[in-house]
Amino acid sequence: MATQKSSRSKKSKVTVPKRKVRTPVPSKYALYEASVQSPDVHAAWLDETYKAITKGTARNIREDFCGTFKMSCEWVKRHAKNTALGLDLDPEPLNYGRETHLSALTPDQKSRVKLLQKNVLESTRTDVDLISAGNFSFYIFKQRELLVKYFKSCKTSLKKGGLLVLELAGGPGMIAPMREKKEVLLNRNEKFVYTWHQKSFDPITHDANYAIHFKLASGRVMLDQFVYDWRLWSIPEVRDALADAGFSKSIIYWETAHQGKGTGEYLPMERGDNAFAWVSYVIGVK
Repeated sequence: MATQKSSRSKKSKVTVPKRKVRTPVPSKYALYEASVQSPDVHAAWLDETYKAITKGTARNIREDFCGTFKMSCEWVKRHAKNTALGLDLDPEPLNYGRETHLSALTPDQKSRVKLLQKNVLESTRTDVDLISAGNFSFYIFKQRELLVKYFKSCKTSLKKGGLLVLELAGGPGMIAPMREKKEVLLNRNEKFVYTWHQKSFDPITHDANYAIHFKLASGRVMLDQFVYDWRLWSIPEVRDALADAGFSKSIIYWETAHQGKGTGEYLPMERGDNAFAWVSYVIGVK
């Protein structure tokens, strides 16, 4: 009897393609903070500047146009009696700040941070030591009437002798059409490219349009993540508006030297060097 051969067929090998693991895209707020902010340094500078001008100690600050309010969180870390009030109209950065920065604070520190989704043109508590409007944010007010209204609202909210600290930028380098790029490190292991894009400037109205773009290590480009439609106010214009709003005086903190790069050291000055691009602070004293 013949032996019957097995009719079983050989199993074919099936290759299962490897699943691509998608790298999560970082928040635009995380990229922004890594690119342009040093909130701990800024909080320390505000503390020292308040002492230098008033000979007192600031405990209560208000951060206008606060966004993700990282500076406010740094402020309450500095002293057990420090409190911070953050104002912003946009709920998105406020929510990011709650999830990222506020959640990292101790229960006591959290209790000393208050956030309001509120227009900065409306006054708040009337005993604030210091109000900070950083990152050129008050440039959003294009009409002088609105600018003076904002300053009056701030004056109402400040205690006697309190300070309104305004960050300004200017010079030819702030108005020329250009794209300035720099490589930035995120979370110590991931690099990305930050681009500051100066789109347009009108010399008659001083209206200026800017944008911030990011390019991730993956090659992904994130265009117009932040856009700004500003009026570039000059230092004399701001000082005049502060005076009209009732501030007793204004003080200019000018960077000590430029040579094409910022030094990060600001001192009271009444004359400035003709820098190609500059950042300064105008401080109104109630």
